[in-house]
Formats: sequence, structure tokens, C-alpha cells
Amino acid sequence: MLVHPLPNPVAFSIGPLAVHWYGLMYLLAFVLFLVLGRIRLRQPHIMHEGWTKKNLDDMLFYGVLGVIIGGRLGEVLFYNPSYFFSHPSQIFAVWHGGMSYHGGAIGVGIAAYLWCRKYHKNILSTLDLIAPLVPLGYAAGRIGNFINAELPGRIADPSLPWAMIWPNIDMLPRHPSPIYQALIDGLLIFVLLWIYARKERPHGAVIAMYLFLYGLARFFTEYFRVPDYEVSFFGITISAGQMLSLPMIIAGLLCLYLSYRFARKSRWIS
Repeated sequence: MLVHPLPNPVAFSIGPLAVHWYGLMYLLAFVLFLVLGRIRLRQPHIMHEGWTKKNLDDMLFYGVLGVIIGGRLGEVLFYNPSYFFSHPSQIFAVWHGGMSYHGGAIGVGIAAYLWCRKYHKNILSTLDLIAPLVPLGYAAGRIGNFINAELPGRIADPSLPWAMIWPNIDMLPRHPSPIYQALIDGLLIFVLLWIYARKERPHGAVIAMYLFLYGLARFFTEYFRVPDYEVSFFGITISAGQMLSLPMIIAGLLCLYLSYRFARKSRWIS
């Protein structure tokens, strides 16, 4: 059985400034966005649309604001409003962790809309461009959660080879759920979406596929994570993360259907 190493959340210090691993994981996510984005710009169907490196750099600035503001507000509003409203100073303590993926996704969507308005770009084309650049950044964030020893897993069978004791929680064997989510919600979704997006797809299909795949993966991996809270629908109990992922699954399927339907109609009309 494994034991969580409980590493120091501070990677290094420069005088009074402490640099946390969690922050470095976000920095890695933004670097991955630029590196993968430049590879994506060289794909023929992306080059045909006229995207440039400057577009990507400008988008990153907007995206960083969307991730940080949306992610933190999502954590405050979706998961623990009573605590944060009782301790408002903690709303800004992002170095302790606590960033909602779903809030960050909404923040990035709003940021992309504002960027498209300013630069007169099509919102669906923009989201299709950046969707494959997101999952590895998400995986980096989950590694940050693991380093912080947060988001512990549910109790696991002690015979499971990778069952892990989290000494900051208790001495029971648990699933290392941040690692599951980094591998499945992050790495696996990246591979599937990158392969899908390598070819030209109807407008909106790539972002729709991302919404569907991520929602499905997150709904599954939430079964191994201690829920922030649970809700019941028609006698079925699901976690907060699963509840927030259901709209993504539905929206992804609907948008996939509509994008291919409109593409077929356009070809028939032309």
C-alpha cells in the first residue's frame, strides 16, 4: 500500500516570496497552451483559416483571466459558499488550491467571447482552435491538487496496488483521485481530442466533442473522489462534480448533432 508523500506545497522561496507548486502547475498549463497551440497552427485546415501566433498569444492573456477569475468564483459559488462568505479574505488565497474546473470553463468561454468581439473572430472557430489545448493544462492542475494533498479519493480496497493512505486525512486506504483525473480527464481526453481535431471538422464540432468527452470522463472519475457534497435526483445520488458535468454531456451531444447537421445542409445547398 502506498502512502501520500505530503510534499512541501512551496516549491522554493525568493526572499519573502514563496512560490507554490500549485502556481507552477498553472504556469505549466499556460506554457503547454502556447506550445501545443503553435503545433496546431501548422495543421493545414488551421492554417487555411488564417490563425496566427499573435492571435494565440492574445487569447492566452484573456484565457488566463478567465481561468483564474472563473475558477475561483466557481469554487466559491458552486462548492463552498458558506465558508467563503464567512471568511471573505480566503477568496483570494488561490495558492492554497481550490479552483473549480467548471467555473474556469465558464470563465474561459466568456473570455473567448470578449476576445472574439474585439478581434472580430468567429466564436465557434475560436473555441474549436483552443479546445485541444486545454486537457493537458487541466492534468497539470490535478497534479497540483495531488501535491497539495487535496481532493482525496474515496476509501479503496486495501488489496488495490495503488491504494494510498493520506496521512493528512486518516490512515485508511484511498483512491488517489487527483491522479485518476489527471490521467483520464486530462491525458486521455487530450489524446482522443487531438486525434479528432487533426482533421477538418464542422464548425463547433471540436468544442462540442470536448464538452462531451470531458463531461463523460469527469462523471466517471467523480465516483473515486470524496464529493464536496451530494445531490439526489429521482432517488439517484450524485456528487456536485457529476451534477455540473451532466450539462456538459448534454450540451456536447446536442452541439455535435447540430454542427454535423448544419454542415450537411450547407454542402447540399451549395
